[in-house]
Amino acid sequence: MVYKAKKWIYARAFSGEPKLDDFRLEEETMPEIREGEFLARAEYLSVDPYMRIYILAYPVGSVMIGGQIAKVLESKNSDFPVGAYVFGQFGWRTYSICNPAGIEIRKPYVLPDFGSLSRSLGIGVLGTVGNSAYFGVLELCRPKKGETMVVSGAAGAVGSIAGQIGKIKGCSKVIGLAGTNEKCAWLKEIGFDNAINYRTDNVEQELKLAAPDGVDCYFDNVGGQISATVRKQMNVFGRIAVCGTISMYNNKPVLVEDPQRDYVWKQLVQEGFSVHRWTDRWFDGIDQNLKWIQQGQLKYRETITDGFENMPSAFIDMMRGGNIGKAIVRVL
Repeated sequence: MVYKAKKWIYARAFSGEPKLDDFRLEEETMPEIREGEFLARAEYLSVDPYMRIYILAYPVGSVMIGGQIAKVLESKNSDFPVGAYVFGQFGWRTYSICNPAGIEIRKPYVLPDFGSLSRSLGIGVLGTVGNSAYFGVLELCRPKKGETMVVSGAAGAVGSIAGQIGKIKGCSKVIGLAGTNEKCAWLKEIGFDNAINYRTDNVEQELKLAAPDGVDCYFDNVGGQISATVRKQMNVFGRIAVCGTISMYNNKPVLVEDPQRDYVWKQLVQEGFSVHRWTDRWFDGIDQNLKWIQQGQLKYRETITDGFENMPSAFIDMMRGGNIGKAIVRVL
């Protein structure tokens, strides 16, 4: 059978916020698969903040990067049988041919059994997103019972999970920072003790009210001035996990006043991370997050855009904060 793939091309270098004409839709006819390969059709595709920065390492004209859930249609690889659903970093394309032997990191894998839950969670709470929260909180923030935790970008895919894991691990207070009242209300629904609208509230004042005894751990998704404000209110020996710096992705970094003083005086530990540091424990995170979902301890939300043709607009909307929870494109 002949398959014609659609693919979105990184057509023009981003200048500030990505624009629709920075992308170009193309088609290609897929060749026959070779020994060790499989061909899969995309079902759900992910749009994530990291794509804005990571694509800069690729030449203009490359297929946009990203993960997806896909169904294996043809296979000459026994580990990826026909009919299986897989997660793979195949990029923004509807059909992909993959030889896992040629991939050193971020290898594709067959989705574990999610029971009655949607396969879309494989690019969300039961995939890279959930593992970013799981390992970032447990390995770097290391919350202790009775401590106070702050999460920026808290209504996003990773932040919303990170805050809930903080509560599961015994934090007496988890405070989320988000950009709309709707997002703040949702954070309280899923177990955050407080939520601050950083667009309309005075973050410094509201954080002092919400955390009068200071902040012990901070899961940082945004960087910039918001993170400088949180650091000022952190306690001695506080821990910071830096998952992202989305506030600076579209603009030049903004210098904040004397950032070193907080680190020295409070003896803070800050560590950035890529979730693929824990590839050897990947399914530990997925299995535990799945158990917490089944036990009712971990809640999630998806913002789904229908239609592969809408990939760029979904990506741009996500970068503007238009999503609550995980932003996903469903191929129709």
